[in-house]
Amino acid sequence: MLVLVGCADSGGDRGESSGVHDRRPATVAGIPTDEGPHKLHLAVDAFRQREYLLYIPSKLSDGRWRGGRPARPLPLVVALHGGLATKDKMRELTGFDSLALQLGFLVAYPDGFLTTWNAGDCCGAAKIGRIDDVGFLTRLIDMLTGVGLADPRRVYVTGFSNGAGMAYRLACEKPDKVAAIGVVEGALVTKCTPDRPVAVMIFHGTADRNVPFDGGGRRDINDDRPFPPVSYAVDVWRKAAGLPRPRHKVVHDGPIDCKSTGRGAHGAEVTLCTVHGGKHTWPRPATTMLWDFFARHSRT
Repeated sequence: MLVLVGCADSGGDRGESSGVHDRRPATVAGIPTDEGPHKLHLAVDAFRQREYLLYIPSKLSDGRWRGGRPARPLPLVVALHGGLATKDKMRELTGFDSLALQLGFLVAYPDGFLTTWNAGDCCGAAKIGRIDDVGFLTRLIDMLTGVGLADPRRVYVTGFSNGAGMAYRLACEKPDKVAAIGVVEGALVTKCTPDRPVAVMIFHGTADRNVPFDGGGRRDINDDRPFPPVSYAVDVWRKAAGLPRPRHKVVHDGPIDCKSTGRGAHGAEVTLCTVHGGKHTWPRPATTMLWDFFARHSRT
């Protein structure tokens, strides 16, 4: 049996104790509880660890504690970097920390395998090495919810490019773990037959040449197959929830035009935000818009 433990770079478990009390422990399962980003490791098997950053907002560090746990676990956003990037780059790119501090949610920034994620039929070293990134992310979510820091009903996954494809794959294979996903400039490149609906928000630029809006391009450095179009992912997720095509305009902000299916089974909805003229980049409003979308959904 695998025991899941969060390992901090320094410090012990001082301050943890059993019983009911309102004093914040210094750590929970090796995870510091003070406000700020913390560099941590998670064992994925007997020999290997994976690295991630965890941002703790003051709402948790300054909130009420009972029995060594937060009285109210917080929502969790797992943010996955693009190919050839890192957790630090994703943190800088999205700016989720400042929003998390303001609104009170956790943000985990995991590192991929040699800067890539195994999103199914892409990408790079993670795909070639058949790295079990679904297993890694599932363990990370289970650990953070299991120790009482994160609310299991409010776990959200977002990603950029290769990380967006990984967010798709996790929701396809583990839809019971996530309430909603948000993908930015990514493609669905894995077999996807979820056994329950998941709320999905998609941002994609019409001028993206890396992962073209209408499909095409080159899937990987050693794979000439094209990416599927954005419409393919929309259809997979809306059909899983028995929803029509997105037609309800919910946002029109400059070049960003968002249309939604409306809500269906389990409260799921699919929202497509077309970024007219947008290239392969993270749109500036996406971080706030994604959180607003996530906050409307919890796992039933």
